Amino acid sequence: MLVLNCEQGSEKWALARAGIPTASEFSCLLAKGRGGKESKARRTYLLKLAGERLTGVPMENYTNAHMERGRVMEAEARDLYAFLTDTDPDQVGFIRRGDTGCSPDGLLGTKGAIEIKTKMAHLHLDCLLRDEFPEEHKAQCQGILWITERDWIDLVIYWPNLPLIVKRAWRDEPYIEELASAVGRFNEELLEVVEKVEKYRRDHGPTAAILEAIEAVS
Repeated sequence: MLVLNCEQGSEKWALARAGIPTASEFSCLLAKGRGGKESKARRTYLLKLAGERLTGVPMENYTNAHMERGRVMEAEARDLYAFLTDTDPDQVGFIRRGDTGCSPDGLLGTKGAIEIKTKMAHLHLDCLLRDEFPEEHKAQCQGILWITERDWIDLVIYWPNLPLIVKRAWRDEPYIEELASAVGRFNEELLEVVEKVEKYRRDHGPTAAILEAIEAVS
């Protein structure tokens, strides 16, 4: 397990995670398409990572006003969580384990982690009233526990002037085993795509054409 201390969202962070599946997208790996076919989200993610490996350039991440505001409020949420729980979360940039990785929003001691989500007021209230761990964040959070080898994670949901929501999840070993298998299969497919394109590039790319021309005149 390799821990990289850098600012999340920075160029160094983007390069560290380029070409490998990360916990924030693990839900894509588990998604099913119609009729049992591969989901479009999974296929798109596969090709984006293949593109990163082949070009050496991190893919551009789409951002909008809500996402930018979420980044700004993340520090507020972390500080409020630390105050209410009397803890001091350690911030890290990226944690890599083999051909996968994650970017938790904080580590607590040797056993815990936190993941922060900022949700607009109506979505925040929905989570508050449901009073359960949001299923849509399970893959990411269990993925963080798998990669960091920790026991529990607090999902921190924040919006200004609303009660802070903290939902703790413990390691779900059967789910983590399923997740690890899905990541393994995904990485095998990713490697196949990259190798296929590299072979095509050798056989049909500019380099191959130049070599053929040299051989023809020699």
